[in-house]
Amino acid sequence: MVLGTASQVPTRHRNHNGYLLRWDGEGILFDPGEGTQRQMLRAGVAAHDIDRICVTHFHGDHSLGLAGVIQRINLDKVPHPVSAHYPRSGQRFFDRLRYATAYRETVALLEAPVDTDGPLVRTPGYTLEARRLSHPVEAYGYRLVEPDGRRMLPDRLAAHGIEGPDVGRIQREGSLNGVALEDVSEVRRGQRFAFVMDTRLCDGVYALAEGCDMLVIESTFLDEDEELAVDFGHLTAGQAARVAREAGVRHLVLTHFSQRYPDPEEFERQARAAGYEADLTVARDLDRVPLPKRR
Repeated sequence: MVLGTASQVPTRHRNHNGYLLRWDGEGILFDPGEGTQRQMLRAGVAAHDIDRICVTHFHGDHSLGLAGVIQRINLDKVPHPVSAHYPRSGQRFFDRLRYATAYRETVALLEAPVDTDGPLVRTPGYTLEARRLSHPVEAYGYRLVEPDGRRMLPDRLAAHGIEGPDVGRIQREGSLNGVALEDVSEVRRGQRFAFVMDTRLCDGVYALAEGCDMLVIESTFLDEDEELAVDFGHLTAGQAARVAREAGVRHLVLTHFSQRYPDPEEFERQARAAGYEADLTVARDLDRVPLPKRR
């Protein structure tokens, strides 16, 4: 769910950043900028839907909404703990936003700051990873990787005479009557999602994007303003698209647009001109963009 797509300055049609990823019953809120709480209301997203918050960096368009979201989580007495990830170097900003005004704390907010590349947390449904990006302030991108599973092959099951409850049994136990699970199934690759905001091109961008089913990535500038993008620590539409093409991304979502550009279709034109041919979304506020089906 796209809650906002503007960069530093919101417009009449674009709110500051905010994105909610729904992943196997969990809700992960990325970069809640100013106005995120109201955008959640418009999108039908409740505070109860949030299990984890991931902040890439502490510029206002990516974090000023934290105060309202945290207070709403407590006002609604969300019945589960909520984890928060953010650059450790910005702890003072997180503290100020968390306690910006008076309210009653009713929910366990688990602070889990980030200060290095690599896995942050492992759950049964995914591993959450972080990679350092290149921006004037410390910034990290995030990536979710679902564990690989196995797809049962009906023809091989039939050839070995395995049917009914025995199918579940061989999945649980790994073998049955001398037949190994590998003999009647194949690897089903887990899905992968990456979230890359304010950054120049760097190793972290490519590491996060590699092999992703969906990449949500900033494209603040158009290609003719690449010098500005480099100066301010951002990407252009063409740069983002080339990353996605080289990384084998299945669905590219461009967002975080500068207010200087009145025609959002130009971002798609430049992304296609850069050679990206797979599914592409130029995000609009309140868009719902489904993850691609597993291969």
